[in-house]
Formats: sequence, C-alpha cells, structure tokens
Amino acid sequence: MHSINFSKVSVRVPVDGTDTHKTLLRDVSLDLRERRIGVIGANGSGKSTLLRLVNGLVEPSEGSVNVYGDDTVAAVRKVRANVGFVFTDPLSQLVMPTGREDVELSLRRSIRNTRERSARAEQVLLRFGILHLADQSIYELSGGERQLLALAAVLAVEPRVLVLDEPSTLLDLRNRELLRRTVAGLDQQVIMSTHDLDLAQDMDRVLVVEAGRIVFDGGASEAVSRYRALCAAGVDGKR
Repeated sequence: MHSINFSKVSVRVPVDGTDTHKTLLRDVSLDLRERRIGVIGANGSGKSTLLRLVNGLVEPSEGSVNVYGDDTVAAVRKVRANVGFVFTDPLSQLVMPTGREDVELSLRRSIRNTRERSARAEQVLLRFGILHLADQSIYELSGGERQLLALAAVLAVEPRVLVLDEPSTLLDLRNRELLRRTVAGLDQQVIMSTHDLDLAQDMDRVLVVEAGRIVFDGGASEAVSRYRALCAAGVDGKR
C-alpha cells in the first residue's frame, strides 16, 4: 500500500483542570498518494495535529492512521523509520554542537562503522550544499542554513515520506527560495503545512483545515482561493 491513509480520525485532548476535552481534529478520512501535499489553515485550525499523526507524535482518539500499510500506533517504530519530520524551528531538533555531528547522529543506527558513517555524513552535507558549514556551531548559522541542516539530518536516513511543519516561518526571502528549490528536488513524498501561499501553490494537492475539519481537498489554486475566502469571511465577521 503506497499511500498514507486516515480513517475517520478524531483527536481530543483534556482541558487542564477540568473533566472536559477539546477536539483538535474531527472525523478526518484521507488517502494521500500524491508526491507533494500541502496543508493550509489558520493558527489553531489543526494543521500541526494532522501532520503529527503521520509519524505517531500524536495518536488518534478515534480512527486510525496507516503509513504505507503500517499503523502509526501499533507499528510506531517502523512508521518513524519511514517518516522524517522537520519542525518549524530547526533548533528544536538540532541537538549536537555542529552540523556534521548532527548528521552522524542520525546515521548512528543504520551505519555502525565510524569511518563509513563519517563519509556518509559528508556526502549528505555536500548534497545539500552545506559541507563548508559542517564544523561551525549551529548557533552561528543563519535560519536558512539551520533549516537545510535539519533537512539533511532527517533525510540522511532516507525516509520514504518527509513531513515539514511550517518550514519557512523563520526564513527570509532568499532562504525561503532555497528551501523551495530543495524540497522540489527531493525524491520523497512530501507533506508540508505552511502559511506561505506561494509555497502552497507548488503542491500537487492542498488540504484546507478549519476548526479541526478538512473543508477543502483539491488543486492548489482552488485551495488557496478557498482559504483566502475563509480568511476574508472571518475578518468580516469580526467587524
């Protein structure tokens, strides 16, 4: 099964200090087969929850999620081996002092030999055009360089699916375009949430999320138009 399948998925979380629950996603059913899939929606709409379900960072309260035939709860380790996840802020996932060490850490399970692991890390860094930054402190790098490094560390283990949660939020225009070109050239199936509607236009299929529901699922241009209309309606409703 070469798809990501959501079957009647709902996610609820307890509200602190009460016996009530808040619903983050409600009754979502999807079959995601396209190479590039975008997810757009307002803050708090459920975008990040939807993405985190794909690699088991969030478990369904109801329903199930399967990634290429593996259930994200019952087979979470196998799912996470197949799904790479890149967070909005790369500093939240870069854990080593330098890029070289971070990529080597990603490779530690798959390549036991130290010399082979080091050589492979260099190849990965070279592929992303950041080998010259390999031994700099991650705190000396720009936002775009950190984001590329986070991508390199995740992709070093060659997952089948790459999930990106608003990856351009902290980037300037030049680094956003660099990210855009890099993502376009990847072999992996990509699922990306974004507030950048230009990035969303690059996608083969775009989901619009509103109040925990998928309110549109289709082509990029129509999805962006639908989202703009939702935003305009929301602004008008507050006047």
